[in-house]
Amino acid sequence: MNTQLENISKVWPSVKAVFSVPHSDEEYQHLVKTLDYLIDEIGDNENHELSPVMETIGKLIDNYEDQNFVINKSSAIDTLKYLIKEHNLKQSDLKEIGSQGVVSEILTGKRILNIEQIKKVSERFHVSPLVFI
Repeated sequence: MNTQLENISKVWPSVKAVFSVPHSDEEYQHLVKTLDYLIDEIGDNENHELSPVMETIGKLIDNYEDQNFVINKSSAIDTLKYLIKEHNLKQSDLKEIGSQGVVSEILTGKRILNIEQIKKVSERFHVSPLVFI
């Protein structure tokens, strides 16, 4: 175990910003940007070597949000419906998700958003991808 800790202490300065619990909005935003990059890199590939990194960063972000934001927990569908209403959009306006039929199936719970759709919708509405997960 000492050897493992020695190895970790050698690389820690270079990975500290990615694997530390965020204690400020700046650190939190850095992790969100890192997660966005990882989503771009990994996509739907659950066997990607960086998948555990993405999961760990997601947990760090989730923990920070639970402690620092009063968020009314709602489903991805509820969140998407809210954003559509807030922006006065129609289902056909969400071409980044797919056709109007695909959007309808997502909003009725017949389909779920995939990683690419989550990425595109979160970019469109300027929200963290985590609100759709």
